[in-house]
This record gives sequence, C-alpha cells and structure tokens, in this order.
Amino acid sequence: MVSKVSPRTVGDTVARLLDLLESKSIKVFAVIDQRAEARAVGLELRETTLVIFGNPAAGTGVMEASPLAALDLPLKVLVWAESGQGTFVSYTAPATIAARYGLSPDSEAALDAVNGLTDALVAT
Repeated sequence: MVSKVSPRTVGDTVARLLDLLESKSIKVFAVIDQRAEARAVGLELRETTLVIFGNPAAGTGVMEASPLAALDLPLKVLVWAESGQGTFVSYTAPATIAARYGLSPDSEAALDAVNGLTDALVAT
C-alpha cells in the first residue's frame, strides 16, 4: 500500500481528485462515500471515500495479459481521515499489482500513472 498525506479535507481532496481525473479524460466508474453508507445502517465510520477510476484503453491490455488483474482494476484510491492526523490518500502500489499477476513491465507502466496522479493530488 502507498499512503500520502493530503493538505486538504477529505471532501476537498476527493473534489480535487475528480477534477484531476476529468482534466486527464480518465473515466470515473464510482465514488463511494463509505461513511455515508455506514451511517445509513446506523453505524459510525471516519470520513472514508473510495474513488474507482481508470483508462479502459490501458486497463484492457493489462486484463488481456492477465484476466485476474480485473480483481484490482479499475484502479482505486481511498481518501480517508484519521482523527488528529489529517487526510490520507491510499492505493495499492502498481508494482504490487504487477507482481501479484505476473505483469510485464509494459503492463505495469500502464498502472504507474496513479503515482503521478496522487502526487499532483496531494501537492500544495
């Protein structure tokens, strides 16, 4: 797992992530407010939002190379808050996904964009 500290609130970090994805024409498949879902069943959870996104043109090649990679695709970024510590952005490292499915360096490179994207996301 990779975790980076965001200088923004969870809501502002998610909004910035969605803006970054849109500016790069990356498809957003879902945004899941897990705190809201917990509250809907009477439970409490720290602010936690999962953003599921990807580039079908890049991801399809990865899944052609290894069908089981679809278990980790599309990519997911978790934006969450830890009381007293701030907001974090977490995701599975592309190298971990590549190793898990025996992907080639070219396939791994297709996933590496998440590193730069999240660097831009947490930049001040």
